[in-house]
Amino acid sequence: MNPTPFSNLSQDLVIDAIESLGYMSDLRVFALNSYENRVYQVGIEDSEPLIAKFYRPERWTKEQILEEHQFSLSLTEAEIPVISPIFREDVGTLFEYGNYWFALYPRRGGHAPNLDDLDVLYRLGQHLGRIHAIGSTTPFQYRPELSITNFGINSREYLLANNFIPANLIEAYATLSQHILDQITQIMSSVSYSSIRLHGDCHPGNILTRPDSIYLVDLDDSRMGPAVQDLWMLLSGERHEREAQLEAVIEGYEEFFPFNTQELALIESLRALRLMHYAYWLAQRWNDPAFPQAFPWFNTERYWAEHILSLREQYAELSTPPLKIGSARIG
Repeated sequence: MNPTPFSNLSQDLVIDAIESLGYMSDLRVFALNSYENRVYQVGIEDSEPLIAKFYRPERWTKEQILEEHQFSLSLTEAEIPVISPIFREDVGTLFEYGNYWFALYPRRGGHAPNLDDLDVLYRLGQHLGRIHAIGSTTPFQYRPELSITNFGINSREYLLANNFIPANLIEAYATLSQHILDQITQIMSSVSYSSIRLHGDCHPGNILTRPDSIYLVDLDDSRMGPAVQDLWMLLSGERHEREAQLEAVIEGYEEFFPFNTQELALIESLRALRLMHYAYWLAQRWNDPAFPQAFPWFNTERYWAEHILSLREQYAELSTPPLKIGSARIG
């Protein structure tokens, strides 16, 4: 059997990696909920526990990880509430041990945000406006862009080429997914937008509410893309509810950075690309034992039938008018 990416990452190796930096572990190691990487809370003698993040081998290059860290640290330096890696004067933020790259973070607890509260959305908008003001100043040199190719075309080709989709559903998936990509290409080419450095995966699971602030965590998916990518996953409910939520987010956002309302026409395209890419992500990671255990419903005929249904519904959404803010039609 071929070794899996984290097959050598034992608890002893985690402790040895931390202690190689001069810390003294109290030998308490707790695995946290993470699938793409491996994340542990590690107890430290006479001090607060640390969070150790071990990067999935061959997903990012060293340069790409360091770009994420540098972006995160620049946000922290500007007093924007994100949780950045610990910087050590002697070795920086990225460490290597046992053929794994890893980083250390301070432990920060918190609660999930109440996104039904428009004041919370307003405050998140402020944070995102500040992040994008810094993100717009210079591009990433090494990290990729959120593009139709990376999230859509590559996802479709991988699933079709690697025998994940049941034979009786291949034609339906192939035809529908191509129609979706054609429509997205048309929509995105019709919208003028700037590609800036983003959080990249700004969904409620990556937001922590604490007494002192609302924190954004996990910039692992940070990349170049349209600003609205960091906004649309905050919205939910019926159309009128999403428009009210969007109004609150953009009100806070524009206190720090102008928002290009043309980008609202991209929301359903970005949602479709996320749907396609999520199935690809699960398929690509299926040889990692953590994935079948955590996602037992994936790669069944029922899953693929429901996935095609979701894509069909999303294809219809691509033809709906963009959301509005204020009294003006957007798009």
